[in-house]
Amino acid sequence: MSELTLLLIRLAFLAVLWFFVIAAVGVIRTDLFGSRTPATAPARKAPKPAKPAAKSKKGEPRQMVVTGGPLQGTTITLSETPITIGRANDATLVVSDDYASSRHARLFPQDGQWIVEDLGSTNGTYLDRSKVTRPTPVPLGVPIRIGKTVIELRK
Repeated sequence: MSELTLLLIRLAFLAVLWFFVIAAVGVIRTDLFGSRTPATAPARKAPKPAKPAAKSKKGEPRQMVVTGGPLQGTTITLSETPITIGRANDATLVVSDDYASSRHARLFPQDGQWIVEDLGSTNGTYLDRSKVTRPTPVPLGVPIRIGKTVIELRK
């Protein structure tokens, strides 16, 4: 093998190795600090003011209950505000789970039902046994799994 060929193989190997290291650092940064928001992102509309508390409709969930994992038994009363789930300290439900991202998922009310949305997590969010790939309505009593934590909406 010629010296030139050997040199080119070494350089290609180093380039692939550095690409892998940079990609790994990017994934770790995203998991720790969340994804970047572009500086030229369009301005979002201000949220609509919360409606006054009305009587809960029959069949609507009133609470979120952790049914599995280290936080089992934790209950959060549902209101009009979204619920964020993840390892970040500012999340509504802080889970200390190696399989959860810092901002893993969110639950929010929309048109009288609750919607679960995966926020680009590494290991995914599961509704029953299906992976959540887009905002999905959550029926009462159907488990939502985030790492080792299992959550259900109840009356």
